[in-house]
Amino acid sequence: MQLDEKLMLQMYRDMVLARTFDKRVEQLHARGLVPGSVFSGIGEEATFVGACRAVSHEDYMVSSHRGYAQDLTKGLDSKLLLAELLGKATGCCGGRAGQYARADASSNNLGVHQVLGDGFSVAVGAALAQKRLNTGRMVLAFFGDGTSNHGTFHESMNLSALWLLPVVWVCDNNLYAMSTRFDKASAVENVADRACAYNMPGVVVDGNDVMAVYQTVSEARQRAVAGKGPSLIECKTYRHRGHSGFDKRRYRPQEEIDAWLKRDPIVRFESVLGERGILDDKLVGEIAGAARECVDEAEEFALSSPAPPPEACLELIYCPSGVN
Repeated sequence: MQLDEKLMLQMYRDMVLARTFDKRVEQLHARGLVPGSVFSGIGEEATFVGACRAVSHEDYMVSSHRGYAQDLTKGLDSKLLLAELLGKATGCCGGRAGQYARADASSNNLGVHQVLGDGFSVAVGAALAQKRLNTGRMVLAFFGDGTSNHGTFHESMNLSALWLLPVVWVCDNNLYAMSTRFDKASAVENVADRACAYNMPGVVVDGNDVMAVYQTVSEARQRAVAGKGPSLIECKTYRHRGHSGFDKRRYRPQEEIDAWLKRDPIVRFESVLGERGILDDKLVGEIAGAARECVDEAEEFALSSPAPPPEACLELIYCPSGVN
């Protein structure tokens, strides 16, 4: 598959914006403005952006708790996302969901699920609905390597394959589930190796190569919407930060961290685009500046937004009467 220059440059912009946004959230959290903790996706931008750009706006997505890049690339406004993370009434969920349960109906983002592993069942249900309604849409479902050891993973893989559901499972394997290395918790080397047990394709891809991720997910999407069933794609990547904003990652050897930092997906993609004459230093600066301006505006919007009133906690809990 040949990627055009416009798409490649757009994915680079997406990755830069995602990292800029992620760093700003870290700063706001350090100032005590983000309730609870934060879960950085810095270092995993190629996996998230490549996968999201490979599906259509009308397709559905089940995102992960580390997925600001997923939210933004799928179409969620950065102002609404940051306001939600700060618990403001102007957020995409009115400040009710925050870090742990945010969603966005306007971009068909079915959201994060506070109990990791619940997203598998949601993705199966959404994909079953697309098949029964014959919408021509599919579901892009993200999950981490640690979650692949949950019972819901196996149940959902089996059902999605049995019913030939239009879903693409994307595992962002960043090597650690909190502080536990994947090879200490799994009897197989790759999550994708399990795909054969469910009679679906299993593919391992370099999760720091945005073009490889895009191409692999694109092919899986075509298979899904053609009625041929799901695929399991494992993206090998690495989170530069700890599990959460409070994790100092002391359990990781420094040489491992240093080795992965040299494979930074943004720096790597800059080099590729530069070699192809698509990107130069001037454009790099312009894109970085545009990302900062966008995030500055989002911060100003979020900080100036009001908190939801107390009575809002009783709203949007049940579907209004008369709505099917």
